[in-house]
Amino acid sequence: MHVVNSVIPKKPSVFEGVTPYHWLVVLIASFGWLFDCMDQRIFALSRESALTEVLGSGAADAVVKSWVGWATAVMMIGWATGGIIFGTMSDKFGRVRTMVVTLLLYSIFTGLSGLARTPEEFMIYRFIMGLGIGGMFASATTLVAESVPGNFRSIALGSLQALSSVGNLIGSLVSTQIKPGQADFLFGMSGWRILFFVGVLPALLVVPIVFWLREPEAWKEAKAKSKNADGTTKRIGSIADLFKVPYRKNLLVGVGLGLAGMAGLWGIGFFSPELISTALKGESQGVIDTVRGYGTALQDVGSFLGMVTFTLVATYMGRKKAFFGGFVLCLVTTIYVFNNLKTGNDAYWMLPLMGFAQLSVFGGYAIYFPELFPTRLRGTGVGFCYNTVRYLAAAFPPMLMGLNQVLMRQGVADPFRKSATVLSFIFVLGLVALIWAPETKGKPLPED
Repeated sequence: MHVVNSVIPKKPSVFEGVTPYHWLVVLIASFGWLFDCMDQRIFALSRESALTEVLGSGAADAVVKSWVGWATAVMMIGWATGGIIFGTMSDKFGRVRTMVVTLLLYSIFTGLSGLARTPEEFMIYRFIMGLGIGGMFASATTLVAESVPGNFRSIALGSLQALSSVGNLIGSLVSTQIKPGQADFLFGMSGWRILFFVGVLPALLVVPIVFWLREPEAWKEAKAKSKNADGTTKRIGSIADLFKVPYRKNLLVGVGLGLAGMAGLWGIGFFSPELISTALKGESQGVIDTVRGYGTALQDVGSFLGMVTFTLVATYMGRKKAFFGGFVLCLVTTIYVFNNLKTGNDAYWMLPLMGFAQLSVFGGYAIYFPELFPTRLRGTGVGFCYNTVRYLAAAFPPMLMGLNQVLMRQGVADPFRKSATVLSFIFVLGLVALIWAPETKGKPLPED
């Protein structure tokens, strides 16, 4: 009697087949998104000081905060518009070319923001800068998703998103040295202007993008095969096709997940600098700037750890389980932090908790959204889910500040904190969207 030894196939390592070029793609794409996020953080830390100066010393605090909300909304509308335009461009003309255009847009117009003399001029620059931000994410993530081996994809994309928190961290740390509220920091210009000028430096990344990166083979093949055997054409970069079966359900799931995280982060979480100002009211501007700089830097450390944790959970346990845990943490920690942060020391340990939760799901967007759509629609689909939701999320910053003013007029105690608490329930939308979300762990990128 023969005994046949059955051999169980060994599961391939996540790093199997990964070449130096794959690492180069991940590194350069990550830097493109990292510097994008650095410029976003510079804006978040400088917007209040910038608008206080351009509105004039007589502007009331409530008026300044209202303009802050609208400036943030305008940038998010630009972000959403850029997501549509450049997401489609990345499908039609290539991932690498689109990265170059978007990088130059967000860098140059961040710098021009430092020259603003009126609130309207400031908002125009923020809108155009937002166009570049919106396009960078879609082109960078699709480039990575299509360039690296499938077993390495979730780690590569999660790392790209996690490194974005390093960009935020750099922006926060730079602001501790170039204080945005300092009236005469250099050459007679306020600190916030110099900070925006620093935001031009990422434009230098164009050089390695142009000379070292190449378009993914999957994208080239999709372009070549866009014509069917019967003579009909599969449209590349078609928004209309996203709304057709079989991708409509995936699109709606992506929009639900994206809106929950975007509205929660930009409408609540990224108002941590204003939360610190509220908590430290009565302290000098120098003390407030210092706590805001280091507090948001620690928030970014928490963000990095949150995205790394999400990546590991999504890789080994599944995308849906990672999203479920992330959105539950978002709801709980955001409400807790906005109701309990009272001192500078509180900021140094509470903000990392909120950063961990709120940015964890963004690691999921980088991993999950490219897995929902075929190559010919991937950039368009990712751009739509990650950026178009900002049209809706853009309502949340002015909504937060508007609700703050309403509660203030009614004599409600801690109106800013209570406004944030009410809006925090947007995270429940992410949990609802998971009901229809497909699990993509271990599956190849879809094609049609």
